[in-house]
Amino acid sequence: MSYDKAAVRTVLDQALADGRTSLSAPEAKLVADAYGIPTPGEGLATTADGAAGLAAEIGFPVVLKIVSPDILHKTDAGGVVVGVDSEDAARQAYQQIVDNAMAYEPGAEIVGVQVQKMLVTGGDVQEVIVGAVTDPTFGKVVAFGLGGVLVEVLKDVTFRLAPLTADEARAMVDGIEAREMLEGVRGARPVDKQFVGELIKRVSDLVTDFPEFAEVDLNPVLAGPDGATAVDFRIIVDAEAAKPVERYSQEQILTAMTRIMKPRAVAVIGASNEDGKIGNSVMKNLVNGGYAGDIYPVNPRGGEVLGLKAFPSVLDVPGDVDVAVFAVPAKFVGAALEQCGQKGVAGAILIPSGFAETGEQELQDEVVAIARKHNVRILGPNIYGYYYLPESLCATFCTPYDVRGSVALSSQSGGIGMAILGFSRSSRMGVSAIVGVGNKADIDEDDLLTFFESDDNTNLIAMHLEDLKDGRAFAETAARVSKRKPVVVLKAGRTSLGARAASSHTGALAGNDKVYDDILKQSGVVRAPGLNEMLQYARGIPLLPTPKGENVVIITGAGGSGVLLSDACADAGLTLMDIPDDLDAAFREFIPPFGAAGNPVDITGGEPPSTYRNTIALGLSDERIHALILGYWHTIVTPPMVFAELVADVVEEFRAKGIDKPVVASLSGDVEVEAASQYLFDHGVVAYPYTTETPVQVLGAKYRWARNAGPLGHR
Repeated sequence: MSYDKAAVRTVLDQALADGRTSLSAPEAKLVADAYGIPTPGEGLATTADGAAGLAAEIGFPVVLKIVSPDILHKTDAGGVVVGVDSEDAARQAYQQIVDNAMAYEPGAEIVGVQVQKMLVTGGDVQEVIVGAVTDPTFGKVVAFGLGGVLVEVLKDVTFRLAPLTADEARAMVDGIEAREMLEGVRGARPVDKQFVGELIKRVSDLVTDFPEFAEVDLNPVLAGPDGATAVDFRIIVDAEAAKPVERYSQEQILTAMTRIMKPRAVAVIGASNEDGKIGNSVMKNLVNGGYAGDIYPVNPRGGEVLGLKAFPSVLDVPGDVDVAVFAVPAKFVGAALEQCGQKGVAGAILIPSGFAETGEQELQDEVVAIARKHNVRILGPNIYGYYYLPESLCATFCTPYDVRGSVALSSQSGGIGMAILGFSRSSRMGVSAIVGVGNKADIDEDDLLTFFESDDNTNLIAMHLEDLKDGRAFAETAARVSKRKPVVVLKAGRTSLGARAASSHTGALAGNDKVYDDILKQSGVVRAPGLNEMLQYARGIPLLPTPKGENVVIITGAGGSGVLLSDACADAGLTLMDIPDDLDAAFREFIPPFGAAGNPVDITGGEPPSTYRNTIALGLSDERIHALILGYWHTIVTPPMVFAELVADVVEEFRAKGIDKPVVASLSGDVEVEAASQYLFDHGVVAYPYTTETPVQVLGAKYRWARNAGPLGHR
């Protein structure tokens, strides 16, 4: 697309020079023309007779709107009159609008009245909204949804980070729940979705090219079979919106994070021999956890801590120090951090509380300034520390953990961190790392993602977070990482994005939590609805191979489980395969006459192990089936462990042949199903007792990653 950027720059520079916060309607019209955004025929009148003449020239009916830099919400000021159908009516409307505006804002500057062609709505025409807002977390965010009153009532809007590709912009049109409204209902012709997508792309390009446009709001846009026209076009100007965010480079992040996660030497500031002290617990975990690097206790009194020579200051340590773990009160952190900076320490792990979380923002800012001065990266403050198991590193005051695996987890909350630790131990889930980020004064989730992306010991990253300090950096990093490794996020609470007083519909809508949903999805991230789901996804997703298609088949020994599993599939966004006749006949070869083929395949509860084996083998062998969900019912004929062993055996048999499909199982029965489920997990099959929802949720999460990140080609 070719744009007249020079014309836009002239308009923008004039608005900034005037100290204005918005463009006038005529200026917005110039911007629209420069970026190929269709608007109705219009003109600016400065007298009642001028309004009458313009209206006649444009053609009735027309709409008249106040033009004033001091009145943004025209309707609230009584500054809009619609359906003007004669010259006399135009004169009267002009005077009415000016009078209303002066009463609403007595000191307002009245530039004039905009006279605009009134477009016909209804029939084949649908009102939509297209906009962009500068979000404090994500930066430039583009929005699309149903327009007019519907956007306020339904809030059916989808969001993406700008800049958008043409495909992403077009996908937004199908991203709203009410997309069928755009496809033609009750005899109406469908909207030109391709053109609407192009319009979204132009708005994205506009705010990318001119970041000083803090908000752009096209509402309503009248979209029809032959194109779309922006009836109202509002632009908010703010020079601060163009201010770049200071960030470390990927190389700088990786260098620092590698020293932090794989340190050759660790100092403990506030090391202690006294049981119950944080400095004592950290020392015990480092020493007893098997960390092979150098450990330097730092205590003003010197002496020894746990048999290791203690130093009065980190500056007295004879060797290099990569990481300093702080176990001293908040008021002493700054001075000790200054010494760490002089020492060349790469990472300061600030366990102490008493910073921004307690209102001491100034103290936290001082600490960050010291760290920045010396190029020390800060983890925390207000954290439990961190674990990195490949290095046997337990730099925390919490209980040690030694079950190694490929899952890296982080949490913003210490309590959630302990839940992660307990779940990992209870479920025997192997982890590569558990990291607390706390206040995130410096190191954020995107720093962790950058390290784990290159970490051969990590195959999945799961993160609990309450906010994102730099959402755009996170989204850009996650988009890259998720193509190789699943990224699971539990976003707690409801965001207050765009919390400043909304100056447009788009600004108000950006407060919707769906911003996180859509942008995380755009970045290939799987969002977990709750803590248990995040942990189960972390445990189960790595075991499941990437599906090669959408066809899911349920094989169950209980009709009731089959119904619940089908419901769970619908909730998880999974597609139950329509079984073709030949496959239906093949399944019927193995199930009793009173069973049911179709999908679910109900083999009934009294069947021997061979029926389970044969039907599962058929599901694995048929290339049209892409994933299996197994529903087991505890019977004497096929006891739980017999079922578990045969499933593990047949799955392994096909894996040996190069056929590896996602298989999950739901086991219903007495307590024996617990051991059977664990046996299946131990043999690479995701299985849960007493629930039909959880195994399907995990399979659904794997599918969402495959769709979002690209393997299924839906991204």
